[in-house]
Amino acid sequence: MLSVNKEAAKKWIAQRAAKEFEDGQVVNLGIGLPSLIPEYVDRSIQINFQSENGMVGLCENSNSSRGYIVNAAGSPAAIQNDGAFFDSIASFGMIRGGHVDVTVLGGYQVDQQGNLANWYIPGQAVSGMGGAMDCVIGARKVIVTMLHTQDGKPKILKECTFPLTARNQVNRIITEMAVIDVTEGGLVLREVNPVYTVAEVLAATEARLELA
Repeated sequence: MLSVNKEAAKKWIAQRAAKEFEDGQVVNLGIGLPSLIPEYVDRSIQINFQSENGMVGLCENSNSSRGYIVNAAGSPAAIQNDGAFFDSIASFGMIRGGHVDVTVLGGYQVDQQGNLANWYIPGQAVSGMGGAMDCVIGARKVIVTMLHTQDGKPKILKECTFPLTARNQVNRIITEMAVIDVTEGGLVLREVNPVYTVAEVLAATEARLELA
């Protein structure tokens, strides 16, 4: 079993995910790991980070928060001078209306069909799915950022075993080990973190991976 420094792994994932965006895009960030991404975005491009609780223009410097600005997870956040606040109806109208270019969210499981399970682990208490289903269906591109394994068990599977958030919606998976694309022919291994080998990635993945 590979030993994983979770904090270092999450930092690598956030840094790699930050390279996915293009100037001018609207990007929705899920709770948890995706909230780390703004810190690593190239300052030469303008990304409009959207939070489903009713903001666009989120930025990385949460230390400047006045206490009443929080992201979708309820954590302290900050907003650019040209950012905007709006109600939940407008926020989800933006998401459901196809105005979000990319959504980045965490995941418990992803399978080779691009199915995502990220809201419920059987046996654990949960308050509800939240906005994940809307974000995944509404965005033009869906990126899942997550650790490659959980307690040594693969999270990239032939078929999800947890209740699904959405079917056939994931486009790219970024873990601390690799970048994997979901294609019509299955999963394609695009990049490998240099600290790992291809063999290690394959061994940590239940689903079949094609080598790019």
